[in-house]
Amino acid sequence: MEFSEPGNELTFTFEVRGIYFGIKGIEAFPLEPRAEEIPIQYTPDEWTDLAGYLHPHTEDPDASVARWTKNFVAGDQDCTIDVLRRMLNSFRDGFSYNARETEGTQSPSETLRTKSGTCRDYAWLMIEALRRLGLASRFVSGYLYDAALDGRAVGTRGAGATHAWLQVFLPGGGWLDYDPTNQITAGFDLIPVAVARHPALAIPLEGSWFGEGKDYLGMTVEVAVNKIGEIPDLSEGKG
Repeated sequence: MEFSEPGNELTFTFEVRGIYFGIKGIEAFPLEPRAEEIPIQYTPDEWTDLAGYLHPHTEDPDASVARWTKNFVAGDQDCTIDVLRRMLNSFRDGFSYNARETEGTQSPSETLRTKSGTCRDYAWLMIEALRRLGLASRFVSGYLYDAALDGRAVGTRGAGATHAWLQVFLPGGGWLDYDPTNQITAGFDLIPVAVARHPALAIPLEGSWFGEGKDYLGMTVEVAVNKIGEIPDLSEGKG
């Protein structure tokens, strides 16, 4: 992008209005028997399709991620859903949410060391841990609808800004949403925009500028996610 003359402000405005379908109270379709316990048995075709989401992306030089991951498995076979819930609860009980404007995502070992991070840091740590358990996982960037912003419920972390969580592929259930920041295990209020193997592949907006250090006037980001209406219950229509 090139500009013909100097300016004092650069603004990007995006407005999206969409219809998002979801069913409250239903977490997932029933899992196939081969997905009910860890290790999960993926078929050869699934391995081909999921290869990029199965192998850990980051190094684990001090084995801290591996040690942390082992805390959630009790034996040779563990209920998959129980392992996922225990991992979600660990973020609630042992980590401190710390919003920051620093570019990029912390390494999983850094998030473990500090026991703090943002939604993207939490998601990335959980993804890398699940991959070490043989679970195909991917990073999701999007938005979190919070009814509190409409004055109807208690607030959640990450609402009103770009939010990050993860999806795990479980045969029978498909790609299931897990939000370690808010311990959400269903995707009704999670609005996905991009999915990727690595957080760096799902950056919403980036760029650079040239000038003196004193020229920088700061940057602000404002995001509003509001419900504009309810979808009519089609089940009550006449057949």
